[in-house]
Amino acid sequence: MVSELVLFQLSSFCALVGMTLGWRGVMTKYAGFYDLPTAWNQVFWGIVLGGVYAVMADGMLFRPYYTTVLSEDSVYTGLNIFSLMAVVLFASVFSHLLLRRKRVRKGGSQPTSGWALGLAIGGMVAMVMMFRMFEFEGTYTPIGLLNVALISIMTPRAEALITARHGHMMLQDRRWGAVLRSAFWRASLLVAVYFVVFQPIGWVFILPFIVLANPSAETWIWESVPKEGRRRLRRLWAEQERERRAESAVSPQILETGTFEEE
Repeated sequence: MVSELVLFQLSSFCALVGMTLGWRGVMTKYAGFYDLPTAWNQVFWGIVLGGVYAVMADGMLFRPYYTTVLSEDSVYTGLNIFSLMAVVLFASVFSHLLLRRKRVRKGGSQPTSGWALGLAIGGMVAMVMMFRMFEFEGTYTPIGLLNVALISIMTPRAEALITARHGHMMLQDRRWGAVLRSAFWRASLLVAVYFVVFQPIGWVFILPFIVLANPSAETWIWESVPKEGRRRLRRLWAEQERERRAESAVSPQILETGTFEEE
């Protein structure tokens, strides 16, 4: 039996990989044009909040769910709705309080801070979930390892989408709506993750939602970039596009002659 220390290190490594991929997917595209120190500060608070949230969800939701699913005598009746709402409201309210801080509101960086905060929260949820999964006998099969990989990558990204959307709604002064919608989607995510732990086929229904919501994240992040930064970013993208067109025009000549000759 693998020791708990090794399982913890393995689950932590997988969670960090998922957080890194989530950061590279969106935040690197706008690097240098948003408040990066504040975003990294939110990562720290996201680890703290996500750790508490993940432990609460594990103790109040997953353990009873796991016991009921595996027990032959008990009848599965679903997650306790009151415990589920208490856990997700806790995470959503404290996420809202972190996004209301003065340093976040000063630059209008709620969406970017929300993305960073959500990645850290989702990373902690994925870490605790994978720690439990590594104790299962069926985890070390091709399907089980694929399931672990999807949880490590998709859970941080899904949480980042939820919290970035929360921050975008705060820019529109929809505060209570942001908290309630975040709680709803966070509850849906928890239920979905718990389901795919035992039924990996559930990813067929979960992945389309994440893929369809991902392009909207760029719109939310764009709203947090200052106007001057947007103008400079448009000029930068235009220059890069001209360079790509110039390279594509030169490459056929190189393929035909083997060398490039200036006219």
